[in-house]
Amino acid sequence: MGYRLFSLPVHRAMPLAALVLAAALVLPGRGEAADPAGNPFEQLSGEWKGGGTVTPAKGDPMKVACKATYKVTGSNLSQNLRCAGTDYRIDATLKLTDKNGKIKGSWNEKTYDANGGVTGTVKADLIHARISGDKFSGRMSLNVSDGGLEINIVQLNEDTGTYRPAASVSLHR
Repeated sequence: MGYRLFSLPVHRAMPLAALVLAAALVLPGRGEAADPAGNPFEQLSGEWKGGGTVTPAKGDPMKVACKATYKVTGSNLSQNLRCAGTDYRIDATLKLTDKNGKIKGSWNEKTYDANGGVTGTVKADLIHARISGDKFSGRMSLNVSDGGLEINIVQLNEDTGTYRPAASVSLHR
């Protein structure tokens, strides 16, 4: 029997909950260096939409459509994210703070009652972050360009210490 972090239907939604974390992180545009004294969240302000695939802990990849709204206040970012697939929905919020290139925050997914934290670092036009939570743990990477935001997430199997693909999404204005 394969590894399953969640019982049905929560295991289907947790990769999407991880998108909450990933979609809220941002980098300076391609070709610009990250400025630890600057605000890496500014370019996220406003509304975004897009889609991609989410792979449940057990199952085939599923297509998703997402809409996100971001509000930036100083070095703080708040996000509301809603995503939908054929047989589920996700409604999540996120709050992040950037301090000298170090990112910290918390997330909450309302539909499946999941929550946790995120920590990460900014290096040029790439973010690497760790996701921790009561129902999902993993890593993510983000690339921002003039064309949008590309997000890739892998989920941690806590029993074996290995990772599996969980989500790949593109968001655009």
